[in-house]
Amino acid sequence: MARAAKPEGRITRGTTGVNRLRRVDRWIAALPALRTADDPLVVDLGYGASATTSNELHERLSAVRADVEVLGIEIDPERVRVASAAARPGVSFRLGGFEVPTDAGRRPAIIRAMNVLRQYEEAEVADAWARMTARLAPGGQLVEGTCNEVGRVGSWVTLDADGPRTFTISLRVAELEEPSIVAERLPKALIHRNVEGERIHELLVDLDRAWATHAPLGVYGPVQRWQATVASVRDGGWPVLDTPPLGGRGRWRLGELSLPWSAVAPAP
Repeated sequence: MARAAKPEGRITRGTTGVNRLRRVDRWIAALPALRTADDPLVVDLGYGASATTSNELHERLSAVRADVEVLGIEIDPERVRVASAAARPGVSFRLGGFEVPTDAGRRPAIIRAMNVLRQYEEAEVADAWARMTARLAPGGQLVEGTCNEVGRVGSWVTLDADGPRTFTISLRVAELEEPSIVAERLPKALIHRNVEGERIHELLVDLDRAWATHAPLGVYGPVQRWQATVASVRDGGWPVLDTPPLGGRGRWRLGELSLPWSAVAPAP
């Protein structure tokens, strides 16, 4: 019998927690790639030390696709064993890495890879993206990014087979001091680019400035202040997504801001 191929990647810290990925789950639930998929298989790549986030992902996506299946993939055999013991109906777990192994040649409609590449080098990102997107079903998407331990500050890139398409910031705006707090939780492709001369740095500077300008709106609540902030950077020339399902005030109310990847892509 041929030996199974070694999973691609490295074991990461495995930090996880209840509701940590709720923000990105709401984003995935809105993606047409999920809602219109012929086979709504969603891969949770690098789910961590327990089944928690994979089970939560299935629960949230079931609201828009009752037939969704979630496959958690981890490179650590012990994590697979622990998660499998806690799997719910519609959720399963297996050993693997960036090669994204599935049964019967199935290709996922969505791959979620949160807090995985953060622990790699920037030079490794492009190859990891290419490896994962090559496994997607036609029209499928990869969502890759980072968030803090309690899920209140995060950002991610959404990619398809042709590469990165959009960049999203998602913040809990209650008690938010400055939007640039997300600098600590940028995707690996951007986290070292928050310096003068890079577009991501310019975006965060403009967001902080607009947030300060609209401080008086705080008396009506942080959501109103955030919506005004996003509208200001859009009116200032940033190509903010402002139409549903991935943009507009409905998304802004969630503390989100999304733009085409080209608006923040690293300088050559």
